[in-house]
This record gives sequence, structure tokens and C-alpha cells, in this order.
Amino acid sequence: MQIHVVRPGQTLFGIAQTYSVSVDRIVEANKIPNPNNLVVGQAIVIPIVGSYYFVQPGDTLFSIAQKVDVPYQELARINGISDQESLTVGYRLYIPARKKRTAEFNAYVEPRGTSVAPALETAAREAAPYLTYLAPFSFQALRDGSLKEPLLNNFPTIAQENKNVLMMVITNQENDQFSAELGQIILNNTSVQNKFLNNIVTTAKKYGFRDIHFDFEFLRPSDKEAYNQFLRKAKERFKKEGWFISTALAPKTSAEQKGGWYEAHDYKAHGEIVDFVIIMTYEWGYSGGPAQAVSPIGPVRDVLEYAITEMPSNKILMGQNLYGYDWTLPFVQGTIAKAVSPQQAIQIAAANNASIEYDEKAQAPHFTYTAADGKQHEVWFEDARSIQAKFDLIKELNLRGMSYWKLGLSFPQNWLLISENFNVRRRV
Repeated sequence: MQIHVVRPGQTLFGIAQTYSVSVDRIVEANKIPNPNNLVVGQAIVIPIVGSYYFVQPGDTLFSIAQKVDVPYQELARINGISDQESLTVGYRLYIPARKKRTAEFNAYVEPRGTSVAPALETAAREAAPYLTYLAPFSFQALRDGSLKEPLLNNFPTIAQENKNVLMMVITNQENDQFSAELGQIILNNTSVQNKFLNNIVTTAKKYGFRDIHFDFEFLRPSDKEAYNQFLRKAKERFKKEGWFISTALAPKTSAEQKGGWYEAHDYKAHGEIVDFVIIMTYEWGYSGGPAQAVSPIGPVRDVLEYAITEMPSNKILMGQNLYGYDWTLPFVQGTIAKAVSPQQAIQIAAANNASIEYDEKAQAPHFTYTAADGKQHEVWFEDARSIQAKFDLIKELNLRGMSYWKLGLSFPQNWLLISENFNVRRRV
């Protein structure tokens, strides 16, 4: 596959001719929301095996071979040219597909309200073939050690049909907020804790969960070791059932990082105890803050490079957002940005005749526009380029894979690029 960035004046017909594929294939692969009104700067995945390289001024076959990591003799043979041949600017060279590595992928799905929206279940069915784990969010711990169940609907069946490990996500949430007090009770009251673990085992057996995933956040710093001890106890209990155990961790860059979200999350201990972790490397740009990339590559890299000093890299799933935000400018503290899917972001740009720019430092697309009410807006979102940058980081750091928050926000390019870059590991 190849990522093409739309230039001024380009049409889908012309792009399709350039890559010798049909317009219909490109539209279907990307689920392009604006086929007759492409946006300058819009990234499109070209559904071909391998890719093409168009010769630039100063290129030689040898320099191109170094860029694409293919021996120049092999590049010449594949393209039916001499390995000594001078290349004309604009000449199209075919680059063979690279060898894939195996990785794991998880996606959270969060039903809200009194029923599961059909569109959310459809999103889970569409994503499941690309996943190792499917994670309904969430079972909430209660103060007496019992569990409040989420809406599960057909998610266990979807996981079973696609050979996904069904992940039982358990949180210390009360009234949709993480509770330090609830966490303190679960982690320190032995009687409640034993009941809690018994209820987890009973519920997991009932629905077929095979990974028990603790997303305990905003814990008291003084409960760090209590959390570690609880995980050791849970690990021994679940090991008897043949289940995995995993945790969600806040994005830290040092063991001493201060703050309620960070101090009780002990990277080194979790790396020793659990089978894998999900590090929540997103929300630098968040709904209640100023406009910026949600998961800029630099800060994401900083967190992950610290993490691999504390735990094996093959235990780490990089957290990744499937959404962006639309901020009203100027930013005013207390205002809330609107969450948008990558598809919605493109539609907004097309409707407002806005060009999409790409921030090379953050490795993220963005644009500005003026709404009908005259107010300025700034949108940061994800596209094929930003996801490919994260996939490259997974390979570079030899991570276990990626975990998505959350299904229900359309981003078809992401699933295309999983297939291009990785073989998805199955645990069933």
C-alpha cells in the first residue's frame, strides 16, 4: 500500500491513473467521504501490493535503494532496468512490499446509556478481524467487592467469531469518575478484596473473558505498593484459570513523576507482574485544553522510551486515539472541544474549503476554518501518515503492539495499514 497526499488540482481519477488502480478501489478502501471534492493535504491510502517511488531531482538508483531498504540490484531487476541506468525525474519505480512482523492489537468499546447503539456493534464487527483483544468498557468495582456490569450485548459473540481474546476491563470508577477512595478500599480491605476476586472469576467464566484488565486510575500515591501486591495476588488466582492479566498505565517519563494520575502506577512492578500493559499515550491535546495534537509523536516516544527502561518492550501496547478534536478559537478555559473522527474531520475540511496541513514535528494533520457563525476553529486529528508514524515507532522499539481508545469513530485507513504493516497475533 501507499500513502498519497492530495495536491492542488488533483482528482481521484488522476490519482487512480497514477497508481494503475480503479477509482472505485480507492474509494472503497478508504471509505472516502468526499470523492468529488478532495481536500488539498488529504491523505489517501492506495490499495496496491507494495508501493511506487517517483524519481526526484538528484536521485540515483543506489540512493533510492537506501531510502526504501531494498538492494539496488534487486530494485533494478524488479523494474526491468539496468542497475547502472540513469533515472529520469518523475520515473515510476515499483517497490516490493516489506516483510511483516507480528504484533497484537486491542480496541476498547464503550457502550453508554441503556442500550448498545447498532453503529457501535457494527464498528466492533468491522474492527474485530484486525484485533487480538476486544475490550468492552467497563466492569466497575463496587465498595462491597461486587461488580457493576457494562452492556455486553453481542460483544462476546463478536470476539468468539473473530478469534479475539475477550478482555474484561475493570475500573475504579464511580459516577463516571475514577475514585481514589474506592481504589483504597479494594486494594487494602482483605475481605472486600477476596470477594472482589471471587466475583471476577465467576463473571469471567460466565462470559468467556480470558484477559483480566485492571484500569485503576487516580489512586492515592500511598497505595502504590498495595496495588502491586493486589496484582501479584490476582496474577496467582488467574494463572490457575489459564487467563492473562494486564493493566492500563498513565503516560510517565520517570519513576518519580508527581501527580495523582501517575504516582501509584509502578512501571517496573507492573512489568514484572502482569502479562502486558497498555500505556495511555494520548490526550496531550484534550477536550478541555488548548488546540494541539492529541498524541504528538515526540511526547509519545518519550513515554515509551522511558517505559522500556523499566519493563520488557514486548509487554507494551502503545495507546492510540481513534479521534481528534475540533476547538473553537480563541481557546477559553472551561470550554470543551468537540470530538471528531478522522472521517468527520475530512468532511469538515471539505465543507469549509480548508486545506489540511501536516505538522512534521508532531506527526499529525490539522487545519483551521471559519464556521457559519463567523467563529474560527482549529481541528487536529489522525490520518494514514500519523498512524504510520506510530507503527514505525512500534517496530523501532520492538513493542508488543497497539491499543485503541475507542471504537465507534470511523477511521478505515487505520485497519488498512495494520494489514500492510503487521500480522495480527491470535491468542485463541
